[in-house]
Amino acid sequence: MSNIDTSPNALANVNLRQVGRNKPRNDAPTKVYGRAVYAGDFHMEGMLFAKVLHSDRASANIRGVDTAAAKALPGVHSVLTADDLPASNAVMTDMPGQVGGGTKNTKQPILAKDRVRFHGEPIALVAAETYELAQKALELIVVDFEDTKGVYDAFEAQEPDAPNVFGDDNIVAAYKIRKGDVDKGFAEADYVLENTFSSQYQEQAFLEPEAAVAWVDEHDILNIRSSTQVVEHFRAVADALGLPHNRVHLVAPYVGGGFGGKEVMTIEVWLALLAMDSQRPVKLVQTRENSFISHGPRHPFTFTHKTGVTKDGKITAMKITATSDAGAYAKLSPYILLYATVGATGPYRVDNLWVDSTSAATNNLPTCAYRGFGTMQANTACEAQMEELAKLIGMDSLELRRKNFIKTGDPNTTGQIIRSSVWSDQCATKALAALGDRPENTDTLVHGHGLACYQQSYGRIRWMKDTSECWVGLEVDGTVIVRCSVTDIGAGQMSALAQITGEILGVPMSEIAVYFGDGHVNPLGGTSTASRALYMTGKATEMAATKVRDNLLTCMAEHFGVLPSELDLADGEVFVLDDPDRSMSVNDMAKYCAARGIHRHALEIYRAPPSEGLDPETGQGEVFPDFTYGAHAASVAVDTDTGEVTVIKSIGAHDVGQAINLRAVEGQIEGSALMGQGFALSEELLLEQGVLKNGSFSEYILPTSMDVPDIQSIVLESRSGLGPFGSKGIGEPVFAPVAASIVNAIADAIGTRIHDLPLTPEKVLAAIHAKNASEN
Repeated sequence: MSNIDTSPNALANVNLRQVGRNKPRNDAPTKVYGRAVYAGDFHMEGMLFAKVLHSDRASANIRGVDTAAAKALPGVHSVLTADDLPASNAVMTDMPGQVGGGTKNTKQPILAKDRVRFHGEPIALVAAETYELAQKALELIVVDFEDTKGVYDAFEAQEPDAPNVFGDDNIVAAYKIRKGDVDKGFAEADYVLENTFSSQYQEQAFLEPEAAVAWVDEHDILNIRSSTQVVEHFRAVADALGLPHNRVHLVAPYVGGGFGGKEVMTIEVWLALLAMDSQRPVKLVQTRENSFISHGPRHPFTFTHKTGVTKDGKITAMKITATSDAGAYAKLSPYILLYATVGATGPYRVDNLWVDSTSAATNNLPTCAYRGFGTMQANTACEAQMEELAKLIGMDSLELRRKNFIKTGDPNTTGQIIRSSVWSDQCATKALAALGDRPENTDTLVHGHGLACYQQSYGRIRWMKDTSECWVGLEVDGTVIVRCSVTDIGAGQMSALAQITGEILGVPMSEIAVYFGDGHVNPLGGTSTASRALYMTGKATEMAATKVRDNLLTCMAEHFGVLPSELDLADGEVFVLDDPDRSMSVNDMAKYCAARGIHRHALEIYRAPPSEGLDPETGQGEVFPDFTYGAHAASVAVDTDTGEVTVIKSIGAHDVGQAINLRAVEGQIEGSALMGQGFALSEELLLEQGVLKNGSFSEYILPTSMDVPDIQSIVLESRSGLGPFGSKGIGEPVFAPVAASIVNAIADAIGTRIHDLPLTPEKVLAAIHAKNASEN
């Protein structure tokens, strides 16, 4: 169920015919009828099958790797270890797809050589005639390990005598924010509250595991078809192997989910090495168990919040520390920590602020990108603190939030001025109202309502100077082609480009073909990450389509004897606005313009607003292009005999700027509701001394269809965003408040707060017993 709420002020001069409508997605039929080809479906004549030998321990020296028996096995064509690789033996694991600078240039060994730093680190690669043969070859490889002392706690990793995992001190990244006068702020407070909150590892659990095929073609071009969020990985593969960039051709077909887990390089470089060594096509589809240890889960975080507040609810100061576990390699930890640092105060204005954040390396699984990218963890802690503050001073929690919401024109955590609309109050009010009345408690069932608000960025960090390109062309028969290399990871990225183009050129979506996911044939659109795809590639598409439209209307204005501004394109026709009967079909218009040499194609580039970074001493500066705001409300029932939690209602209310496809927006909200529910209640990767103990879907507890509550989507449209038609990014933002709302609802139901996620039945029951004991 969806409701749409648009500001009356935003409706002026808006006449959208396709954008904002529930148009069938262009990718829907091929997926629904099973015709979509994913990376794992691809097959080539003479293809070999790959397997990867992953370390079964978290910290050890490698004294030797014996591959003789594996190489001698009939049907095995390639066995590679670090000794067979280029001298650098390193692949870039930094922010992918960026050419504008501002990255850390972090790398990771392609294969472990002298030492393994985490459970699952790759040691050897095999390509054989069948997967079964490749697996048998793996079992014949003998690795001589010498176990070494590891460190498995992010706080212990910062001790002077901790085993060294990264750099000189295991500090992967650190930030600080110093804003206003914190001591003065606390002195002005009537109440000061301090709490510590922690969150866990979470697995992306995408439907399609890592899959790719690589081969060298007749032109000596290395081709890779991969399930990836980033076609620009062709550069990283080329750099790792010492190849020119134009000799690596990477194509991303439809991707069966990513959620950040397919953002950093995973299997592409392994397959490239095997294909080049064997001179045969090579395919790898990771098993689910190997997928769990291949890409990097969500970072566990610990936040300590100390907040000063007046008796009338005004926050006077915040002091926050944040610590994350980066695992054995940096990957994207520096940036995820930055997002968490900026998001530490939630959607609230705090003039007196002190933040210290650190990401430390351990011998745990390397952690990496996951939907929410640090902001979600920060927001969950912040919203728990807001509820506890309201409880402390005896104020309604929404009223407390209202007194502190950041507003358009205010500076945020880093002093960046918020320029788009901030509809936090409207979203929160509507989400809470949609919950309705709280059900009556019974002897063994107690009910609670919870609310959480958020501020989540969309688009890349500004000093990376992100760009996106798109080409739009009108063919002589009136059909349209859109070319952009953006990957389609299941959220309808390519369909959105068709809907934007159709709106501008007046052509039905069925008449538009979008070529996507190919970094050499199409203009580079950038990554499908950071909630940037619609914003960046959508904006480039809007610009290109508008350029084509302007060319066409200039030509047709001469034909009709009017000004270009007096013409419009819609429903497959060009027509005079004041006299619609004076018209021509788009098909005939295309032929008319082509005969006169009118340029019917355009390539455009959109450049995100840049900045030059943060002041290292104060943490002040402009970090992100813009922010999305909204709220989520949840109703839960808690069984006081078992601790089991049932989510009854889950309501998301978000200002999306402008919905391009309402049904797609609704899908994002519904999916985030289940993903956040899993994070709040059950999902957790369990590690013992760095070794993963529940690395399969039979042991890792995901929500199922039986756990789906009544989900409602409330879509607000301020049309104030930086994206096409005033849209804002929503893929990650709509996820940010979900877990926090459920956690707050549980605290409301049982009358006490649990500070470490997930809130399993065991933890909930223990909290109920502890509360009862304290009251007796």
